[in-house]
Amino acid sequence: MTSFDLAIFIFSSLFAVAMFLFVFFPSSDIGEAEEKTRLAYLYERKDVVYENLRDLNFEHKSGKFTEADFEAMRSGMEAEAARILAEIDVLETVKA
Repeated sequence: MTSFDLAIFIFSSLFAVAMFLFVFFPSSDIGEAEEKTRLAYLYERKDVVYENLRDLNFEHKSGKFTEADFEAMRSGMEAEAARILAEIDVLETVKA
């Protein structure tokens, strides 16, 4: 084994150990995520559903969906939005 081969072997070994440590022992300065309440989750979910409805309307107007597909997807999203809003209403009345 030449000195070049030995240098490559040592470098590769050090790199592998460094990658192992990086992957399996993450930095301790990473903060933990704050705990979400059910109400906060529902508000985020409501925003996502509304954004999806806006995107669906745009894509329908641009001709990507047939009328039947559009109506089926829209009714499903509107039903999900209604369930979310109903649960938000229940949680807010209990909270008040």
